[in-house]
Amino acid sequence: MRASYSRIYIHLIWTTWDRLDLIDDTLEPILYNYISKKCRQQNGILLQIGGTSNHVHLLVKLLPAINIGQFVKNIKGSSSHYIAQIIRPDSFFKWQGGYAAISVSPGHLSKVSMYIAAQKEHHQSKTCNKDWEVSK
Repeated sequence: MRASYSRIYIHLIWTTWDRLDLIDDTLEPILYNYISKKCRQQNGILLQIGGTSNHVHLLVKLLPAINIGQFVKNIKGSSSHYIAQIIRPDSFFKWQGGYAAISVSPGHLSKVSMYIAAQKEHHQSKTCNKDWEVSK
């Protein structure tokens, strides 16, 4: 094979500090836009983003050379700084230290993407997939 080929899809999840409801309807589009930009800057392709007031889900396509831990660390660190220092300097905003990274097969991309897009509805109606959520 002359060129490298990969299909690496990861479902990422992380929560706000102590699961506090820090992401309101005004902040959400600003935060999601920033996360999308940071994914692109790290050569990741953001396929879907969604969440609730206390956590986010991302579906990303990554290149083989990308270190998942470093990718997440960069997004979490820079987005937390951006919100806490620039967007809402008089408010508290922080992510929990950990995260979840779940590999996704190409055949399940649509299902995972739809699940992420409907996060608010799943949490409101209590139809969350326990394998795709993180506990406290």
